Amino acid sequence: MIVVVDYGVGNIASVLNMLKKVGAKAKASNSPADLEQADKLILPGVGAFDAGMRTLRASGLIDVLNEQVLKLRKPVMGICLGSQMLGCRSEEGTEAGLGWIDMDIVRFEKREERKVPHMGWNYVRPCKMHPILAGLSQDSRYYFVHSYYMLPRSSDATLLVANYGQEFTAGVVRDNIFGFQFHPEKSHKFGMQLFKNFVSL
Repeated sequence: MIVVVDYGVGNIASVLNMLKKVGAKAKASNSPADLEQADKLILPGVGAFDAGMRTLRASGLIDVLNEQVLKLRKPVMGICLGSQMLGCRSEEGTEAGLGWIDMDIVRFEKREERKVPHMGWNYVRPCKMHPILAGLSQDSRYYFVHSYYMLPRSSDATLLVANYGQEFTAGVVRDNIFGFQFHPEKSHKFGMQLFKNFVSL
């Protein structure tokens, strides 16, 4: 069972729909008991960093998430804001992140040649081999909507990069923890393959 963490911030229906398409048993829940019984977790999120962290903290789920992810090492996937919340802090606000991956979240500088936010389809490039990327071709592309991006302190955490006037981290990994800046649930066959791989881990 995959549990999509329902803390009031996220594109949950689209994530559940994509999981259903790949044949995964999944549900959304804010119940600590459901998180404890889950095989894998997905942390979605849209909007501002501080609002997301405050809402997650208010849900009372952080302790059980820490136990399931850090102690029991259940696979977890952060999506968009959910991926940023895996880090330590964000230039977007003052709240502390979960700190599961040693990274900060920084804003794209505005330039004449690019608009912020970065919005639309973009290609990604893998930085390492990993089972979660199985079956994805070099022309894999995903749907992005973001003004801030992940900046890991170690290149070991960088799984995927994309280019938007500069190269930036589009996917991160640390052991059982994955984060994707893009929206795989809106990325058609490429997102579907990513979800299939996550289910198969």
